[in-house]
Amino acid sequence: MHANALTQGVVAGRLDPGELAAGFGDLHPALNDHEAVVAADRCYFCYDAPCVTACPTDIDIPLFIRQIATGTPEAAAKTILSQNILGGMCARVCPTETLCEQVCVRETAEGQPVDIGRLQRYATDRLMSSGVHPFTRAAATGKTIAVVGAGPAGLACAHRLASRGHDVVLFDARPKPGGLNEYGIAAYKSTDDFAAREVDWLMQIGGITLETGKALGRDTTLQELRAEHDAVFLGIGLGGVNALDVPGGDKDGVLDAVGFIADLRQAADLGSLPVGRDVVVIGGGMTAVDAAVQAKLLGALNVTMVYRRGRGHMNASRFEQDLAAARGVRIITNAAPVAVHGNGAVREIEFAYTDDALVPTGDTLRIAADQVFRAIGQTLVGEALPALEGRKIAVTGAGRSSVIGVWAGGDCAAGGDDLTVTAVAEGRDAAEDIHTALMGSAD
Repeated sequence: MHANALTQGVVAGRLDPGELAAGFGDLHPALNDHEAVVAADRCYFCYDAPCVTACPTDIDIPLFIRQIATGTPEAAAKTILSQNILGGMCARVCPTETLCEQVCVRETAEGQPVDIGRLQRYATDRLMSSGVHPFTRAAATGKTIAVVGAGPAGLACAHRLASRGHDVVLFDARPKPGGLNEYGIAAYKSTDDFAAREVDWLMQIGGITLETGKALGRDTTLQELRAEHDAVFLGIGLGGVNALDVPGGDKDGVLDAVGFIADLRQAADLGSLPVGRDVVVIGGGMTAVDAAVQAKLLGALNVTMVYRRGRGHMNASRFEQDLAAARGVRIITNAAPVAVHGNGAVREIEFAYTDDALVPTGDTLRIAADQVFRAIGQTLVGEALPALEGRKIAVTGAGRSSVIGVWAGGDCAAGGDDLTVTAVAEGRDAAEDIHTALMGSAD
């Protein structure tokens, strides 16, 4: 370990470049041709396959695996991408262990499912590396649609609309498109700038004009977009981060995990990122795991992830929990934060033990911390939005909002699982509904 790794406080350069490169390497290395064929041969090609039902985008999994087995991975990729245009990224980040692979007949019979996720990556990578875009635009319809948010939902919606012959203007508040895929997932899940390369490949469909640095409410309004376009799709995600509402929660060193992950994803030099010696991450979801593991990979000596309920209630999958533990992250459950201690900057964080109903047991613990990351949920940000259901945009059917001509999908919309693959499905389905609505009125 680099000598700087033991340094007290929040500092950069805790590990040398070689250690950083090893830690942030590809979590699931790509299959080679032989490995892919061997993995594909394990599939039973089930009729009414449970894996298809478990996939939010309804990919015909037995078909694409058979296409790999018969030596046509590019055809397999088209089968995947016809349902999920971001199939390459979903193959990397989708919790397949709790979706398609969990219900695989091989998993039920042997405890070892077909490696569906890596086979999907193999096929989509092969097609993307060829430079071929397998879809073409239909005849121009003369309709224009504004898609706000260039994350998974917005990208899927924009691509499907463009393929139907519509012209799409895709807005995003950030400097780069990609949303969660570009800014919000662990770097070891998406290496070699894959998120940006996938967007570039997707845009080859044509008919999509990208406008970055354009935020809803700041640079344009929903009313303006509705007046200027035939339809609007909102895929704006959740831009706010819940505060740590305890005494001392605003001390220096208490940060949001989403911002930490975004900074890490955009850093040209990982060694330049400051990280604490003693890091505490509050939360039990995928964002908490991504922040905790990456803090450890940056050289933090002690990383503790604390969740207020038991492990069975954590949103992070068991695989993600085990990944964190394997990387040296300590996981404490049934403990809720009650105070942050320190003179200006955080030095300790105090927790109260709870039961699963969040009732304090009367026992407390303190954990030394010079850096604390909040991963306790995000909130919808925006004014003059369609009607809400709870804290998200209310939708019916395939994403129709309370405002005529406005659809919504992804994390900003009520319902769904807050997964990349779910956002893709919602964007795709909204696009089809928009197309039907627009062309039906034209007819």
